[in-house]
Amino acid sequence: MLTKNKPFLLPALGATILLIGGGATAYWLLVQRNLSQVNAPAQLIPQDALLTASISTDSEQWEQLSEYGTAETKAALEKQLTQLRDELLTTNGYNYEKDIQPWLGETAIIAYLSSVALPTDTGQEPPSGRSLLPDIIVLPIENPDQAKELLEKANSQKANQFVERSYEGIRIRETQKGNSRELSTTVLGRFLVVTNNPKTTERVIDTYKGAASVAATPGYVKELSKIGASEPFAQVYLNIPTFSAIAAANSTRAGLPNGALRSQNENLAASQQWQGIAATVMLEREGMHFQGISWLKPNSSQKNAVQNNTSRLPRRLPEETWFMLSGGNLAQFWQDYAQGAESNPLTPIPPVNITAGLQATLGLDLEKDLLPWMGGEFSIALIPASRNALALPENQQSSQLGAGVVFMIQASDRKLAEKSLKQLDEVMATRYQFIVEETKLGRQPLVSWASPLGGVSATHGWLEGNVVFLTLGAPIVSAIVPQPQATLIQNPLFQESVPTKPNPSNGQFFLDVEDTINSSNLNLPQLLSPDQKRLAKAVRAIGVTTAISDERSNRFDLFVQLQKATKPTPSTPTTSPAPSASPTPTASPTPSASPTPTASPTPSASPTPSASSSIDLERNRNR
Repeated sequence: MLTKNKPFLLPALGATILLIGGGATAYWLLVQRNLSQVNAPAQLIPQDALLTASISTDSEQWEQLSEYGTAETKAALEKQLTQLRDELLTTNGYNYEKDIQPWLGETAIIAYLSSVALPTDTGQEPPSGRSLLPDIIVLPIENPDQAKELLEKANSQKANQFVERSYEGIRIRETQKGNSRELSTTVLGRFLVVTNNPKTTERVIDTYKGAASVAATPGYVKELSKIGASEPFAQVYLNIPTFSAIAAANSTRAGLPNGALRSQNENLAASQQWQGIAATVMLEREGMHFQGISWLKPNSSQKNAVQNNTSRLPRRLPEETWFMLSGGNLAQFWQDYAQGAESNPLTPIPPVNITAGLQATLGLDLEKDLLPWMGGEFSIALIPASRNALALPENQQSSQLGAGVVFMIQASDRKLAEKSLKQLDEVMATRYQFIVEETKLGRQPLVSWASPLGGVSATHGWLEGNVVFLTLGAPIVSAIVPQPQATLIQNPLFQESVPTKPNPSNGQFFLDVEDTINSSNLNLPQLLSPDQKRLAKAVRAIGVTTAISDERSNRFDLFVQLQKATKPTPSTPTTSPAPSASPTPTASPTPSASPTPTASPTPSASPTPSASSSIDLERNRNR
């Protein structure tokens, strides 16, 4: 429960809640901790900041947010909030409701800077900073008179020693414990700035006085205006070149000297084709809705191939499908993946490893044997095997798998595809001694592979419309042949979780978290840490729909369907957390920051329908 005596940290709570959206989209979910509106505070954030997030202080939205999650996740958040509240408010003698809320504006902004923990010139690692606190918090001053009263209040003197100084003619106030400076604050126009480092405060002042800001980032205002909403809960921007450099530094630190590491980071940031990823977050009845966009640098040599052919392959999958990923053109998908991997240190598998692996294990050349006929839509899915199929004598050794994977692709050249399949059959029979035989399921001709040692099997064949499929693992062919009567798109969980916009689209993603991660259906080893398991328990499903907007940008909508917590009893008062400040400085007479152009508002998403909603109602939802 978020009680009135624990009402702060938008930064920590927002980051934790938004990270609940993680999972198979971990790379993407890492990027989005929080977000809000493009406005004046963005002009105070240095341009090379790693992450910038603006967050609503509206109490009703925080009330709605408090309904999400399980009792366990809420308890974990409560613990973090208490620690952060004590650090930023209580120890400095402040109370949110009395000292902060009366003057606080509608939207706060936080930022994490780009500084990588590089070794110092002496070879020593710099001291680690606070892991939860953002580097910068910017709080809008809605009521200057009430804020002035706070500026004159010094009831934290008993807990801290204040140090005042000036920089570029602007007064700064800092707390000091022993020989260390804890927090630093200043007032810039109508904004109170709180940082965890005096040098960071100086950087904010430099930005305020004209140094490059996040708001001046190429494409920032234009692209964020495309994902605007009338009443968003948050809006997040991730600086991709900075993120890539930091990720590379963390992965290669051990083998490089300090100077070489810095040079590598600079080169990687410069070679990165993409400029940023941003998302607007709306709170809906059943979960959190992210409207996102990514865009290229102005000088990028890369261009998107604008193809939005909404895949129909999910209609060929059964209703009980647990996981599905679809796209519009596999050959183009591979080309984009290979091109982007050159400047992406987080690429899961280097393209060269994939091509070399195919050549070594199957004797197939990806570029010559496979991609020429893979120009159509594709999908990969995880389907549970039926009990009846697992009960058959020939499938007894597959029962421990629990589910099978099916890969489908609409062949752009069927003759080439059939040639590749014959090569594959021959390799499996001669190199791996698999039993390869032609079979039938009803009238449908199939080719099956079976390991002589048992436990491994596969089947491939053709569906209507030149769609070729290959299954691996548990026996699931009967789930797709013939066409299933109840399909995935009729699954209520799929309808509620996978956004219907953008439309047309070029890809979709669906994950039934409850039946995969949160259950023992897959008989998987313990892959998640206790904290990850706790967060996963709060999620029912994740859905994503993507589209290519133009040659320079991509759009995506993501919906995280969450568990709903039990409402608090009347005896337990609740309030929505909102940002607060630590020791506040005396306002300096400086001009207010000029406002950043605001994203053009678009209608906010309507509440997510419940599981019993009809398909037509779901299609009308503005996602």
